[in-house]
Amino acid sequence: MEVDVFNMQGKKVSTVDLPAAIFEAPVKVDLMHQAYVRQMANSRLGTHSTKGRSEVSGGGRKPWRQKGTGRARQGSIRAAQWVGGGKIFTPKPRSYEKAMPKKMRRAALRSALTVKASEGEIIMMDEFKLDEVKTRKMAEVFKAVAGDSTVLLVIPENSPEYSDVKTACANLANVKTLIASYLNIRDLLGYKNIVMPVASLDVIEAYLG
Repeated sequence: MEVDVFNMQGKKVSTVDLPAAIFEAPVKVDLMHQAYVRQMANSRLGTHSTKGRSEVSGGGRKPWRQKGTGRARQGSIRAAQWVGGGKIFTPKPRSYEKAMPKKMRRAALRSALTVKASEGEIIMMDEFKLDEVKTRKMAEVFKAVAGDSTVLLVIPENSPEYSDVKTACANLANVKTLIASYLNIRDLLGYKNIVMPVASLDVIEAYLG
């Protein structure tokens, strides 16, 4: 698949061939869904916690004798039926982590990239060079190549050159900057257009090709 390469003014300067193994892979919707659910589950902290009757303070003494008072039998004022008592079957800290083989996760990424490429939502740039670190500059670039849609900017590495680009994009509400080696299904499906310099292709191909 051949796509156009743009400069920072939004003008076409060349073309580039996208690796067929990555951008023309079989689209497996169920695999993409499984990878997305896994990522969302793994991001849950699972730190919610409540106290049972053995953890709340007080209640060590039987409130009244077993017989003769006319009242129901009670062993502790911290039983679940009492106000301030412990809770039953309530959340405890746990892990929501889901396992998924690496080959399946990467196949899901290839499927997502194939869908993006087939819909014309992969936008290639020749390079990113900023004379000054200005959010306005980057906003103009994305306006020229992607219009008003949301953008996932995939950079090849965390070099000083791209560090300035990340800084300039930090305050753009509809743009997220991501290193190519951290590509994930949630971000691929969560943004309309994928914008990347040609150099990012080499990084993606290195582990997905």
